[in-house]
Amino acid sequence: MASAKRKISETKSSQSLYEKKRKRIKLHGFNNLTKSLSFNIYDISYTPSAQSRREYLEYIDEVYNSERLYGILEKVVEIIGAHIISTSTQDYDPLGASATILISEEPVRASNTVMHLDKSHVTAHTYPESDEHTNLSTFRVDIDVATCGKISPLNALDYLIGCFDSDVVSLDYKVRGFTRDVHGTKHFIDHSIFSILDFIGDSVLNRYRYYETNNYQDNLFHAKMILKDFKIDDYLFRREENISDKSREKVERLIQKQMEDIFYSSNTQRRKTYEQ
Repeated sequence: MASAKRKISETKSSQSLYEKKRKRIKLHGFNNLTKSLSFNIYDISYTPSAQSRREYLEYIDEVYNSERLYGILEKVVEIIGAHIISTSTQDYDPLGASATILISEEPVRASNTVMHLDKSHVTAHTYPESDEHTNLSTFRVDIDVATCGKISPLNALDYLIGCFDSDVVSLDYKVRGFTRDVHGTKHFIDHSIFSILDFIGDSVLNRYRYYETNNYQDNLFHAKMILKDFKIDDYLFRREENISDKSREKVERLIQKQMEDIFYSSNTQRRKTYEQ
C-alpha cells in the first residue's frame, strides 16, 4: 500500500500556496467550521475457556471503566487546546462504559451564554465481547472529537493510538459547514490537509499496513490501519495456559483472520481453512 507520506511535488506546491493564502484570511466573527474526528480501535485476545473469557470481560470492564476513559478524554482536551465546560460518565451493567466532555475553544465564564455546545465535545464508549466459537475476545473503543473554531482534533491521534493496544484502527475526519471572511466570501475549510495519516508519527505508522480513501471536494477523509506483525504470546490473556505448537499456529491464523475481518469490514475467506 502506498505511503501517504509520498506526495508529488505539485501537491506540495499547491498546499504551500493554499496555506499562505489561508494565513491572510481574516474572518468575520466566529469560525463556524466544525471538525469531527471519529477514532475507532480494536484489541484482540485469545481466551480458550469460559473462565478466561469471563475474566477477560471483567478485566476490560475494570481497566477501561468510565474514570479511565474520562482521564483519556481530559488529556485529549489538553492536547488540542480546548477548555472543559461540563462532563458526564457512566459505567453500564453488565459491561461497558462511556464518558462525555463538552468543550469550547475559549474559556467560558459562568455569566456567558454558550451556543454551539452540540458541536464541541469529546466522547468515548467501550464495547467488549467474546466469541465461544473462535475463543477470541475483542475490545472495541469508539472516541469522537468534534470541535469548532481553529482547534483541531487531529493533534491527539498519536496519543489516542498509544492509549490502547490497537490491532486495528479506523479513522474518519470531516470538516462541516462554512465560515466567512470579512469580505463575505464563504470558506469550507481553514487548513491544509492531504491525509489523516500525516498527523500520525512515523514511529507509530510504521507498525501498520494501511489504506485510505479521501474525498477532497467534500472535505471527507478516511483511513484504516492493521498491525503488520504480532507475537502470539501477547494475545494470550492468561499467560499460564500452555498451547501446543500446532495449536499456536491455528490460534495465530484465527487472530490474523479476526484482524482482517475487522480491517476489511467483511468475513474473509480464511474461515474455511480454520474450520478444517
